[in-house]
Amino acid sequence: MPSTLALILLLLAAAVLATTLFRFLHLPALLGYMAVGVLLGPSGFNLAPQDAQTRSLAEFGVVFLMFSIGLEFSLTKLKTMRNLVFGLGSLQVLLTMLLATALGLAVGLNIGAGLALGGALAMSSTAIVVKLLTEHNELGAPHGRRIVGVLLFQDLAVVPLLIYIPALASGEDMAEAMIYAGAKAILALGLILVLGQRLLRPWLHLVAARKSAELFMLNVLLITLGLAYITDLAGLSLALGAFVAGMLISETEYRYQMESDIRPFRDILMGLFFVTIGMRLDVAIVVDRLPDTLTMLALLILVKLVLVTVLTRRFSDDWGVALRTGLGLAQAGEFGLVLLALAGDYRLIPFDIQQAALTAMVLSMLIAPFLMLYGERMARRLSGGAWLQQAKGVHEIALKSFGVSKHVILCGYGRSGQGLARILEAEGIAFIALDDDPKRVHEAAAAGDNVVFGDCTRAEVLIAAGINRARAIVVSFAHTPAALQVLAVAHRLRPGAPVIVRTLDESDLDQLMAAGAMEVVPEALEGALMLGSQTLLIAGVPLGSVLKRIRAMRELRYSTLRGYFKGLTDEEEEESHGQEHLVSLLIEAGLSAVGRTLGEIDLDSAQVDTLAVRRHGIRATDPTPGTHLEAGDIVVLRGTQEALAKAKSRLGMS
Repeated sequence: MPSTLALILLLLAAAVLATTLFRFLHLPALLGYMAVGVLLGPSGFNLAPQDAQTRSLAEFGVVFLMFSIGLEFSLTKLKTMRNLVFGLGSLQVLLTMLLATALGLAVGLNIGAGLALGGALAMSSTAIVVKLLTEHNELGAPHGRRIVGVLLFQDLAVVPLLIYIPALASGEDMAEAMIYAGAKAILALGLILVLGQRLLRPWLHLVAARKSAELFMLNVLLITLGLAYITDLAGLSLALGAFVAGMLISETEYRYQMESDIRPFRDILMGLFFVTIGMRLDVAIVVDRLPDTLTMLALLILVKLVLVTVLTRRFSDDWGVALRTGLGLAQAGEFGLVLLALAGDYRLIPFDIQQAALTAMVLSMLIAPFLMLYGERMARRLSGGAWLQQAKGVHEIALKSFGVSKHVILCGYGRSGQGLARILEAEGIAFIALDDDPKRVHEAAAAGDNVVFGDCTRAEVLIAAGINRARAIVVSFAHTPAALQVLAVAHRLRPGAPVIVRTLDESDLDQLMAAGAMEVVPEALEGALMLGSQTLLIAGVPLGSVLKRIRAMRELRYSTLRGYFKGLTDEEEEESHGQEHLVSLLIEAGLSAVGRTLGEIDLDSAQVDTLAVRRHGIRATDPTPGTHLEAGDIVVLRGTQEALAKAKSRLGMS
């Protein structure tokens, strides 16, 4: 038996190698962790013990995962998506559990085992699915919104299932045991929620006021593990208490800081949890009962695929959307593994069936990326109606643009797109708007707006919209990856096509210009120009001078506005790639920059702009390379964080 340190090193080395391999294969890291568990467990080299201490440590990974889910719990979000969450989501979970229970009864399981197994199989992988949707920019797509709504209900459904699985295994009268467990949960959670709301916020204010990162981190661990321990004492689960802790903190202003602090613990311990899941897998039993395992895998994927697709069709008129939603949710999930492990600990499910279910769930998670990757292709092949609907959409776009020339193609018909459409209408300029939100398109078209359903990143859609005859193409949504796709397709179809792109700020301005955008309009900088123009007018500056100033700034590509001074709140925000900032640096006596010219220091080669030098209260803008620096000068620089660090080094600052 290896020592504790040797065991930890073994787990770390194996996890690093497996995770690297699975990342290289573009597969989820959690599958790599489970592969490590299989290799290190009894079915492999039997190098790691499966004792209670190892399982208890791994359970903390679930605790921190549930805490993170609690932080994301938002009543506002639930209200916005209530039809998808409590309609589609609840039907999917309940019907999957009922079907699994019926199949379980057919093979000799009791109703309690069937419900527990159904609850585990009803879950889908939030970690895998959300990651894939994000990478393919499909979170806001029709099928993406439905998938997220179902996943959100599944996350919420884990909480009562964690309560009721021990009740199902108690051996007492099932109804009585479940009522008792529910009453106990309501009492314990009621006390936590009532007292927690009153005590937690003042306590967090007190801790945060000490301005100690170490103290704040200790407090996060105390709250998470403390509430988990309280629910465990009440006969409930550790994970339930962690979920409640996250839910309480989600209502405070400290939720994002706590989520950032807890992430390393969550990811590492969740990795250990999936290693222990892999160690539970008995390959000999799986091989011996391979037909049963493959049958369960096929039933899991096919039943969930058909069930979710049919249910989604009730919430959508598009069979393609329904089929892609079904393909996205056809696999098992990490919470399903948690519930299956819990049912196994209580010996609620026979060991051989548990092994077959575990293997089928793991294999379904392995297949999930491929199902989603080829989901669109499969939807087009299997859903003739959806393919015809897409063809009908392109045909409708072509009809709308037929005979129209020198028009504007609006990509996106949100608030900005609709505002631009009103301006074009007032000037009598023809336009055709494309949007992939069916509800928005339906309502706007019913009101008489010239908008049609279509994905503006697809070549056939832009061709149908008359790109070769258009006066301009406007990307009115602020999403740089999609805008780059539009630019690439537009310039492939029509080299030199005039494309105007909207962005939130200037961080992607140069990238979009390099991709071929004729104009890029950053909202933040245009807002500053409008604010400045109104201020100048109120201050008495003539209108002609104001317009001249605004025009000059635009002609300089916003160079005088790019970058900003960071504040305390900005330090907590995630740094945008390529974002420029302004800094004011005091040239103190003794620095190497004193007595040298800006040309000698050569800040330009560090890709930093010197905007001004302030001396004795007088600010000189656009200093020349011959400007000498003196002790006491304040130099105003603009650049990225990396470039500014190089500039400080050249000025002699540490």
